[in-house]
Order: sequence, then structure tokens, then C-alpha cells
Amino acid sequence: MDALRYIAKRLVLMIPILIGISMLTFFISHTIPGDPARLILGPKADAEVLEELREKMGLNDPIYVQYGRYMAGLVQGDFGDSTYSQKPVSEDLKRYFPATLELTMFSMVITVLIGIPFGIISANKKDKIADQLTRFMALIGVAMPAFWLGIILLLFFYLQIGVLPGSGRLDTWVSPPTHITGMYTIDALLTGNWEVFRSALMHLILPGVTQAAVTIGMITRMTRSSMLEVLRSDYIRTAYAKGGSQNRVLYGHALQNGMMPILTLLGMTFGHALGGSVLVESVFSWPGLGKYAVNAITYLDFPAVMGVTILIAVLFIMVNLIIDIFYQVIDPRLKYD
Repeated sequence: MDALRYIAKRLVLMIPILIGISMLTFFISHTIPGDPARLILGPKADAEVLEELREKMGLNDPIYVQYGRYMAGLVQGDFGDSTYSQKPVSEDLKRYFPATLELTMFSMVITVLIGIPFGIISANKKDKIADQLTRFMALIGVAMPAFWLGIILLLFFYLQIGVLPGSGRLDTWVSPPTHITGMYTIDALLTGNWEVFRSALMHLILPGVTQAAVTIGMITRMTRSSMLEVLRSDYIRTAYAKGGSQNRVLYGHALQNGMMPILTLLGMTFGHALGGSVLVESVFSWPGLGKYAVNAITYLDFPAVMGVTILIAVLFIMVNLIIDIFYQVIDPRLKYD
């Protein structure tokens, strides 16, 4: 019951947070110089037709009236219609979000499989060659611009040796799998379509590695720092004194007790990756949420901008809630508050 009350409390607190985010995004986006109606009709549009479209889109109303109208629709699940795609924003989000989610999940798998072991090795071999190498690699990963790394990977693996595809989600001769989740690798596995699975997985490698490069460095450094703090504890020395093997002490005691800050960073990284993969998606022509957001901003597509912002805010809050729940699993001594 404590867990349910805690979750309910956090969900209720989402409401004022989302209202604040929606207000901030709405008013900032509507103060950007430009005219969405003129972008739709073109620079040579007739003044009368232009004014008629502005009136139809509600652009002549005071901004607080526009915001109230938008929120009234949002409460009913209506994100409005995109002025760029001429489709409901909810349909666009359903179309583009699975691609971003798939890319983010793939990059996070790479991050966990590489970053955490590297951090453990670095902490266990403190000030030795292995530690110096992992710290150096982590520093390079954090400092390296994602767009630069993406271009370098494209030039080498796609243009130079041609072993990996360069853009898109599938090869041009491969049809998308039956739509279930919208994530091609998952849908291909669920339907047993191995050709599509192979193509989708190959297309994920370059953008996934590019997006994971920075997060691997961050997780490596956080894991090293957390493990070093735990390894200095008395109970770790006691575990070694009782004859515990190195693997048992490192993974059974130290990692479990040092996992909380790592888990926190993983959650924040996952949330940021969902909303901040614009550069990666642009470099690899990945049809995801980041690219959709760039087009929406370029064309002053206010409903689309708001839709992306609200979706990312909800996801970020939910990820943090899940991380907080995992805290209780890792350390049962913690109490829900």
C-alpha cells in the first residue's frame, strides 16, 4: 500500500509540473519571430487569404486565449493538428516516437554492457594501466561531439569499407514488418521475420554507437567513483577477510551497494536521450522524434512542438518514477515517502 500511495502521489505531482512546462513552452514558442500562416502559403500569398488563414488558425487571438484553447483540447487527448504534416499531432507522435525509443534502448544496452564493466575494472585496478586506459576512453567519449563521431563512422564504415548501412531504418528493398510496437527489431522478432530483423539491427549499429559514446563515458566515470567509495568500506574488507572471491565481493557486494548513483544517471541519460537525439537522427537520417521536432521548429509548427515537449516531459517524469521504485528493490531499507 505504501508503494501504491507513493506512486499515486508522484502521478498527482505530475500535473502542476506538466502545466508549468506547457505554459513555458507555449509562450516561448509563440514569441519566436515568424508567421506560421505565411510559411504555409508562401511569401507571395495574397494578404486577404493570409489573414483568413491566420483567423482560422486562431493566431489573431491573444496568446492566453490560444493557450487556454490548446489546454482544453489537451485535456481531451487532442494535441491539435500539425501545420507541417497536415495530420493530427498524436498520429505523428505514434509514427515517429517508436523509432526514437528503439534507438535509445539500443544505445542504452550498449552503454550498460560497456560502461558498467569498464567502471568496475577501473575501480578495481585503481591507478594501474587498465584504470588509466578506461579513464582516458571515458574522457574521450564525454568530450567527443556526437555529430562529429557520427560523420566519422559514416565515412569509414559506410563509404570507405561498406560493411554497415548509412541511413534510415531498413534497406530500401526490405518492407517494414507487421506493425505491433513500431520498433522494427521487436516487431520482426515477434513475427519471425529474420530478414527484416537483420536489416533493422544493422541500421541501428552506427547511430546506436554514436549516441552511446557519450553515455558510456559518463557511466564509466560514475561507476568508477561509486565503486571506489564502496570498496573502501569496512564490510568489503571483512568480505575479503572471510575468503570471499574477488568476483563475489565486486559483483555481489560492492556493485549492488554502489548501484544507486549509477541507476540515477542511467535514468537521467535515458530521459535525455529520448528528447536529445536530434543530432544523431539528423546525421543518420533517422526518422525519429528528434528530426520531427527540428522540422516542427523550422516551420513554426506550434502544435507539433507542444506535442513533442509534453510527450518528452511525461516520459522523463515516468522514467524517474521507475528509477525511484527500483531504489526500493536494490535497498529494502529505504522507505516510501
